[in-house]
Amino acid sequence: MPIPEDVTGDEIDKDVRQELQSLPKTLAEDVARNLVMVARLLDEDPEGAYGYSRVALRLASRVAAVREAAGFAAYANQKYGEALAEFRAAKRMTGNIDLWPVMADCERGLGRPEKALDMAGAPEVHKLDKAGQVEMRLVAAGARRDMGQLDAAIVTLQSPELAANSVQPWTARLRYAYADALLAAGRQSEAREWFAKAVEADRDGSTDASDRLAELDGVEFVDAMAEDEDDEVQAPASSEASEHEDKGEGEGEGDDQGDKD
Repeated sequence: MPIPEDVTGDEIDKDVRQELQSLPKTLAEDVARNLVMVARLLDEDPEGAYGYSRVALRLASRVAAVREAAGFAAYANQKYGEALAEFRAAKRMTGNIDLWPVMADCERGLGRPEKALDMAGAPEVHKLDKAGQVEMRLVAAGARRDMGQLDAAIVTLQSPELAANSVQPWTARLRYAYADALLAAGRQSEAREWFAKAVEADRDGSTDASDRLAELDGVEFVDAMAEDEDDEVQAPASSEASEHEDKGEGEGEGDDQGDKD
């Protein structure tokens, strides 16, 4: 797959670069450039990111960072079985448990919420940092909802992190998930309150909490661009009608003249 000339491979994280030092220099550079493309495209073009991840995997399948990148690319494309296999491989190589929550979410994607809940109660969770533990809580709540246990999902999300006034990287997503669970349970007024709190914490627009809040408030957004396009489409029709009218008037005048003769 083509890679832009401005991508050198030096953009990757220093820890990943250190992992690639076990490879021959030219090969390491090729792998690094493909990993840069995976990271660059993952959000906006998941399919493209997946393609680059497969190239990197073919070149260096024994590098943990490559397996992890391949896992995230597969996950972004909802290839949950493939993603889980790659995450497990990366975990075996490094012993790192940071991927535990996303591995559990893959189990959800595969239709195994019970397995995700088992992972949420495993000893590995206690080894996660705060962000990882919050992510695991989100996955567990999602698994509860998958099983139709709405009240249990709400309780799962009730935590010190949810109640905290300080805004952390996970705050907006946690509040959003709580609001969404409340709404699913029919507790609309509480849901509105928490969507509003999610909006306050969502400084980078990582959720659509503002849209959900507006929807609850009955606010409708008008697409000005769409209106302009409609006007443009209608304009020629009006002009054409005028031409027919003018033509009709001319024909009428001719008929009148004929009558006069």
